[in-house]
Amino acid sequence: MITQDKVSNPTQFYTWEKYNCSYEVQNQNGNNTPLVLIHPIGVGLSRKFWINFCSEWEKESNSSHDLNPIYNPDLLGCGDGDMPVMAYNPDFWAKQLKYFIENIVQNNAKKSVILVVQGALFTVALELVKIAPDLVEKIIISAPPPYNLINENNPEWRKKLAWTIFSSPFGNLFYRYARTEKFLRNFSIRRLFYSSEAVDSQWLNPLISGSRNMASRYAVFSFLAGFWRKNYSDEIKSIQQPTLIVLGAATTSVSKRGITKTTNEWLADYLGAFPQSQGKIISGRNVLPYESAVEFVSAVKSFLVNS
Repeated sequence: MITQDKVSNPTQFYTWEKYNCSYEVQNQNGNNTPLVLIHPIGVGLSRKFWINFCSEWEKESNSSHDLNPIYNPDLLGCGDGDMPVMAYNPDFWAKQLKYFIENIVQNNAKKSVILVVQGALFTVALELVKIAPDLVEKIIISAPPPYNLINENNPEWRKKLAWTIFSSPFGNLFYRYARTEKFLRNFSIRRLFYSSEAVDSQWLNPLISGSRNMASRYAVFSFLAGFWRKNYSDEIKSIQQPTLIVLGAATTSVSKRGITKTTNEWLADYLGAFPQSQGKIISGRNVLPYESAVEFVSAVKSFLVNS
């Protein structure tokens, strides 16, 4: 197992709007196209989700000239940045990343970037491409949710009702339970990982630490309320950037609205929707950059060479 101190980089900060935002950078002087990582939303999750991916990426690079700078930001409401009380949506986070790329990433190199995004947060990548297409060169999506959840609308009244419930004292109590080690371990084993042995202290400790601040619940509740859910079929059809979709052989829907399709059918839905796409199935379940970092990095590097 990769240990966290091998890829520890100093936390840096910038100001966007009125908010203090956090990030870290690795291989800043690398000559290749920068990678910008978009972490998933969940109890205690932050940019630290990418620890194994970052370590494996550097290990598999042939030389300093082969390195891609890796920019790893915390989305607002997560990690070390501010956690304002608000209902977060992909459009808001896309605007944050647009500023981040234009003022932090491109301050070092005036290049478009490669987005690497986990799960349903690929909707943030879609929103970013919509408002700033020239900033994005390619997109890599790990373990997206079933396509049927991406091409149907979730009524606004339903989102607002869920947000009201989560914002109540009930939501406060639920989050206090959800951030316990017992809950996090059981949820990770049941919904995220193929191998229960991978759900160890390296995975759990950052989640426990990251959820210690109760204000971290607002980003999680925004996700659970479904503010990321709308019909994105038109946005997907308009994507001109080469796109890689990576699924785990044991992938499952984290949503209670599970589907009966095979992994190949799940992947085929996306390949039929993105205009310029490739697909890859690797071992693992729903957190591939963490659980299956070696295979995931290999798939991404192959895609960047051949697309």
